Amino acid sequence: MIYRFDILTSTNDEACGSQYKQGDVIVAESQTAGRGQRGHVWESGKGQNLTLSAILEPTFLPPTEQFLLSEVIALAVADTLASYSIKTKIKWTNDIYVGDKKIAGILIEHKLQGNTIGRTIAGIGLNVNQTSFSADLPNPTSMAIEQTTEFERDEVLERLQECIMRRYKQLQNGERVTLQSDYHTMLYRLDEKHLYALADGSTFFGTIRGVEPTGALKVEMQNGDLRTFMFKEIEFLLKN
Repeated sequence: MIYRFDILTSTNDEACGSQYKQGDVIVAESQTAGRGQRGHVWESGKGQNLTLSAILEPTFLPPTEQFLLSEVIALAVADTLASYSIKTKIKWTNDIYVGDKKIAGILIEHKLQGNTIGRTIAGIGLNVNQTSFSADLPNPTSMAIEQTTEFERDEVLERLQECIMRRYKQLQNGERVTLQSDYHTMLYRLDEKHLYALADGSTFFGTIRGVEPTGALKVEMQNGDLRTFMFKEIEFLLKN
């Protein structure tokens, strides 16, 4: 089911409620404390975009394979946009980009249940009809900007929910290789040389060569060595 709210602190917070089950989606017109990756705040114009959380209960999946859920959600958002003829890439770990501009962000949170993942809450912010953004945002875009038309948000929401469950069904059916291959193919900057920063502030030119099943990013260094980086260990620099 889809549950709609005018205002929430965060759809991810609301989705923690035990009344919500697998497949349910929580949508808010506005959030007072919407969260993004790396502790950032997710900004969205009220009534213009989609801010939501999708609930999954992957009790068949051990925590060591949790990155598959990031792949499921990122691919589902990309699938949704592709259905509107908007070509995207997935910026590791799961931002969705059109060219070098961000159209959607994803924040995934898990709750463990013994030795498995009891609940996954996938927070998604998708820019739909917003065409004017805060100057503090470095590179935003939206569906309306890309296609120069407004979209029916309820239709986009329903399509997104369908795409999430379709990709999740692949995971339930054990199609891990397909999900990993599709995610790899969609990687932003794959096999391209770009500038990156490390946690200590130093920078280097590297080439993304893929992602490990654990979610570690594989980067070929300038000397030819292949290194892996986990979340927060490497930062994309968008202006070379």
